[in-house]
Amino acid sequence: MSGIYIHIPFCKQACHYCDFHFSTSIGKKEAMVNALKKELAMRRGELGNETVETIYFGGGTPSVLSSEEINSLIQTVFDEFKVAPNSEVTLEANPDDLSEEKIKELAQSPINRLSIGVQSFFEEDLKLMNRAHSAKEALESLKLATDHFDNISLDLIYGVPDMSNARWLENIETALSLGVPHISSYALTVEPQTALASFIKKGLVKNVDDEVAQEHFHILVDRLEKEGFVNYEISNFGKPEYFSRNNTAYWQQKKYLGIGPSAHSFDGTSRAWNINNNPKYLKAIENGELPIEKEVLSVTDRYNEYVMTGLRTVWGVSLGTLEKDFGKNFKKYALQQAEKHIAEHLLYLDGDVLLTTQKGKFLADGLAADLFMLNLSDD
Repeated sequence: MSGIYIHIPFCKQACHYCDFHFSTSIGKKEAMVNALKKELAMRRGELGNETVETIYFGGGTPSVLSSEEINSLIQTVFDEFKVAPNSEVTLEANPDDLSEEKIKELAQSPINRLSIGVQSFFEEDLKLMNRAHSAKEALESLKLATDHFDNISLDLIYGVPDMSNARWLENIETALSLGVPHISSYALTVEPQTALASFIKKGLVKNVDDEVAQEHFHILVDRLEKEGFVNYEISNFGKPEYFSRNNTAYWQQKKYLGIGPSAHSFDGTSRAWNINNNPKYLKAIENGELPIEKEVLSVTDRYNEYVMTGLRTVWGVSLGTLEKDFGKNFKKYALQQAEKHIAEHLLYLDGDVLLTTQKGKFLADGLAADLFMLNLSDD
């Protein structure tokens, strides 16, 4: 199986914490949609005879596109690739774009999963983040969406300055009251060159506190697991049968094709990424050129990626896979590096699978980094 990711590089306004590639100028929207369709056609051979099981519109804010534009992109995928009849087709959307009319149009399209960027149900948090929607719009859009879609995910951000445990728990309870089967939740991070980083530097906003974020994370895990959600990846919680098939494919090292400026692709042995500049992307595609850079991954690179993604998920790191795909030395090294973390109850072995404990989950990226290697022969 494989997936197709389509990056829509437009947003109504810039969120203060975001460092993804987007533009707030949507004058070139039509030209961009045409370029995306052309890139899909130009890259039709890259997935070989693989069946496409997931189509994912990310961004940016894909919901700034009209239903007609979204449908035309999906139709191009169906025209150029072999798409599974039960494919998962996800659209990331912001509450302020989801009018009743738009939701009804999307429900009649091949889109069968919505990922709604709520972030918080509190006005003060939304203002701090510079979100385009209000708390009221978030609630209204979700209530409307659940009337027309069964498969809905919403995003929440924790670790926000001045967010008490009680307010964070209220955010979770509001999400649960809406009956959505999937929640993605991330700690607020301060990325360089963002407005948030500048506000913190000037003392206008408190810095984020890792201990508070960790506490919020554990509140989240405890509360959602009581409601039957599975924390199948550190930031993702789904009811059984509602895990994101698109994201699961990334974590399980499946192939995917990234279309649009800044989009990444993976074919099993190499990564490729498009230029993250809208005018340059448009010009290259117009000239029949693919503005792509590519990197062939070494065995060590692939080992590091497998460890990083594995420790973030319920599937863990299989020692059998380490030996089969990378060699005995890699397996031996991983076990040696893991020993101290097993002793500290941050990692544990379940049969031949290495997993993070509840205590270790929030620290998974750091634990994975400890298992990384710089250079090791694979014999």
